[in-house]
Amino acid sequence: MFTLYGIKNCDTVKKARKWLESQEMEYSFHDFRTDGLTKEMIDHWFNSVDWESLVNKRSTTWRQLDDAQKEKLGEQNAAALLLENPTLIKRPVLENGETVLVGFSEENYRKAMG
Repeated sequence: MFTLYGIKNCDTVKKARKWLESQEMEYSFHDFRTDGLTKEMIDHWFNSVDWESLVNKRSTTWRQLDDAQKEKLGEQNAAALLLENPTLIKRPVLENGETVLVGFSEENYRKAMG
């Protein structure tokens, strides 16, 4: 069973959800804003993908951070910053326990579905 993490009104999340539904794939949706995040979730993702791939440096949230926060961002404090600002996470995140995919790509989703 897959879990899709994101924000309901994000266009990329909407594309991913639409694609999963068109493939008749069972998944649950976890909204960062309403369902929250835990350090354990983020640590699990960091064990599967590079922490930098989870930080959306093109987001409005990123642009609103002060320069000191941006400059100090590293592996040691990335999880705390993402917990504090969940909209900084590149969306969507799709996982099934082992596989973690960041962003939406039909090709990558097809491979993950086996």
